[in-house]
Amino acid sequence: MAQTFLITGVSSGLGRAFAEGALAAGHHVIGTVRRAADADAFAELASDRAHPLVLDVTDFDAIPEAVAQAERQAGPVDVLVNNAGYGHEGVLEESSLDDIQRQFAANVFGPVAMIKAVLPGMRERRRGHIVNVTSMGGFITMPGIAFYCGSKFALEGISEALGKEVAGFGIKVTALAPGQFRTDWAGRSMDRTPRSIADYNAVMDPIRTARQAKSGNQPGDPAKAAQALLALIAADNPPVRLFLGADALGLVEQKLHGMKTELAAWDKLSRSTSFEN
Repeated sequence: MAQTFLITGVSSGLGRAFAEGALAAGHHVIGTVRRAADADAFAELASDRAHPLVLDVTDFDAIPEAVAQAERQAGPVDVLVNNAGYGHEGVLEESSLDDIQRQFAANVFGPVAMIKAVLPGMRERRRGHIVNVTSMGGFITMPGIAFYCGSKFALEGISEALGKEVAGFGIKVTALAPGQFRTDWAGRSMDRTPRSIADYNAVMDPIRTARQAKSGNQPGDPAKAAQALLALIAADNPPVRLFLGADALGLVEQKLHGMKTELAAWDKLSRSTSFEN
């Protein structure tokens, strides 16, 4: 059955792949872009089912009316895919508070504003699926992307808690956590703080060099990620969290093993803080 998707950030990357996959499957897609030229290009993908919406997800005040207008044109949103966002690369000590505010505005506050715009209708209809695109960096961490990981950890937590709040209304919530996909996330789309503290050279310089070299050669196929999204939406009992990519699974398994080992090592001290019976 055809559904109406609202996907943020469809001009490129995973968002574009998600939109193309949904359109190919016969769905209607409202796709947010930030430029009129990108809106025209998106509309050409399917003249009767691709509905561009010029919207910056960090313009929080504009979101409610923009979403309402899009729903009047394309129909009620069945599936929200919060995909828009970007990566910030920089050592925490070298990065500014403005950097983290912009990162959270795009990666956390924007998605929350989009959720709040569609949630009343989904709740009234007693159905819907909210997919928040997080990252393997929302569960594992890497040096040099602390602000990015923090934003994705936040969205993961919000997604999981929201799912428990709305489950009784027939609304499903999934955090979709990709590994490395062949997009421009690590290229022109990434915001990089200039290096300034030599003490971090040994940690940061190899990471920055390797990430730039890998850009365009990542193992993940965006078209296959789109098919995974469609399978997720079609599932009767979708997961709270779905990792995409063997690289993501491998790193998550390593972290889980490390967490279990650390929990066991510090079990006695953890339990020592309760009142004695």
